[in-house]
Amino acid sequence: MKYLFASDIHGSAYYCRKLLEAYRQSGAGRLILLGDLLYHGPRNDLPKEYAPKEVIAMLNGYKQEICTVRGNCEAEVDQMVLEFPVLADYALLELNGLTFFATHGHVYHQDNMPPLRDGEILVHGHTHLLKAEKVNGHYILNPGSVSIPKGGNPATYGVLDGTAFRILDFDGNVVKEVCLEDEVQA
Repeated sequence: MKYLFASDIHGSAYYCRKLLEAYRQSGAGRLILLGDLLYHGPRNDLPKEYAPKEVIAMLNGYKQEICTVRGNCEAEVDQMVLEFPVLADYALLELNGLTFFATHGHVYHQDNMPPLRDGEILVHGHTHLLKAEKVNGHYILNPGSVSIPKGGNPATYGVLDGTAFRILDFDGNVVKEVCLEDEVQA
C-alpha cells in the first residue's frame, strides 16, 4: 500500500490544496501528517494564502484518511475544529512491514532519538529540511515542508510505496529517494 507523508502546512490554503491534489493523484491509502497544520508560528513568515479556516475545511473532508501527530504549533483549540485526532505526540505505525516512529520533530529527532528497536524508522517534520538517510543504524526521514521549505529546498512531501520512500516536489519530481528494504529484513 502507498502512504503519503507531509508536514508543516502552517495554515496555507494554497499548499493544502496542492497537497490534497498530490494525495489524490498518488493513489495512497492514508495521508500521514507530521504536525503544524494550521498556525504559522512566531518564527515563520505567513505562508502563501494563509487561511487556517480553509485548511480546516479541506482537511476535515479527508478525516477518515488522515493520521496525524501534534506539532509544536498545535494547541487544544485546534482539536476543537479538526475532526480527526491531532494531539498525539507520536505514533508507532506498521506500514508495509516497516515500523515507523512518527513525530513532529521538535522533541525527537536525529540529535535526540526516541527509543527505537533495531530496524525501526524515525519520520518527522519540524525542521522544514527534507531528509532520507541512514544514521547510526536507523533511517531518518523528513518529507520537508509543504508550505515553508528551508535550505533552498522546494515545497515537498513524501510517499512510501512498498519499501521505497520518495520525497517529491509539487511538480512530481523525485527530489530524494531511499530504499528501506534492508529494514524489513532486520
